[in-house]
Amino acid sequence: MDFLEDHKFWQGKRVLITGHTGFKGSWLTLMLSRLDARILGISLKPETCPNLFDLANIAELAENKFVDINDESKLKIILEAWKPQIVFHLAAQSLVPRGYNEPIQTFDTNIIGTAKLLNILRTIKNIMSIVVVTTDKVYENKEWDWPYRENDRLGSNDPYSASKAATELIVKSFRSSFFERNNNTKIATARAGNVVGGGDWSEDRLIPDMIKAITANKPLLVRNLKSTRPWQHVLEPIYSYLILAKKLAEGYKLSSEYNFGPASNANMSVESILMECKKHFPNLSHIDDTKSTSQPREANLLALDVTKSRLELGIEPILNFDETIDYTCEWYKNFIRGYDPKVLCMDQISDFLLKIKQNKN
Repeated sequence: MDFLEDHKFWQGKRVLITGHTGFKGSWLTLMLSRLDARILGISLKPETCPNLFDLANIAELAENKFVDINDESKLKIILEAWKPQIVFHLAAQSLVPRGYNEPIQTFDTNIIGTAKLLNILRTIKNIMSIVVVTTDKVYENKEWDWPYRENDRLGSNDPYSASKAATELIVKSFRSSFFERNNNTKIATARAGNVVGGGDWSEDRLIPDMIKAITANKPLLVRNLKSTRPWQHVLEPIYSYLILAKKLAEGYKLSSEYNFGPASNANMSVESILMECKKHFPNLSHIDDTKSTSQPREANLLALDVTKSRLELGIEPILNFDETIDYTCEWYKNFIRGYDPKVLCMDQISDFLLKIKQNKN
């Protein structure tokens, strides 16, 4: 991403972010504020305490509407008044374990909520592009060694993954039935791998659980030590979403779905993540809880083929594995030392943009 070129495109654009109070939504808001976009955030209030939205004063960067994505009447009034030009749909129930405990709420938010949002957006003129964020877990996981491509079969074994696979079908149906027929709005889904980064305190996630264990001076209980995932720093998919939205808005002929993640050979196990984190936090210890019968079923092997996003969008991974862990652990270390969370985020955004420029030269 050429910062000057992209700054010109995003400056003054009316951008809607659903789910802007979440971990990824907060980082996206920070990045778009750096690009001088006008931001409307629609979301529930943050769930965790602490949370990045409050710590980094994200509310100062956007017009904030705390509305349930399923409240169609309120949503319609807000969006018709705002008239967004670019939309990033991140609002979701995003946790696999919670999906087991709250399957109906997960389906209601992720499937019906998306359908209601798109049903409103299809009536609003002059929307240039819509990016709907799903997940790498939309694929029917066969526990095979090679990475999944965008044309592989969708499927799932748990409520969260099922809801996101269904979201893909909802988007496809709205794209072909309404957006392609009735207006010039371009829409695509973004399937990103597991994200890590500073400011995440979500439940049942590896890095947040690790930080909680370290600060409490307790060992970390780890399920599925050998599980591999396409780990990436949160800025990688944020950067990818921006590129996708911009190219859609500029009229490029693109596909309807894209994988975003590290190079396939950069997939790492949970155990490898912990070994690298221990270099930053020597007091980190863990207990293997893999055999616990209380743990929900999750995939062991998962990798994404990102060839299409590289060839069609020009997106290359920016951070290698070590840099991803460095960014993440240094953020938390400095936060624990009392540094301003917003400054920590903006400094990493600046460094990330510099790396992009260096990679292009």
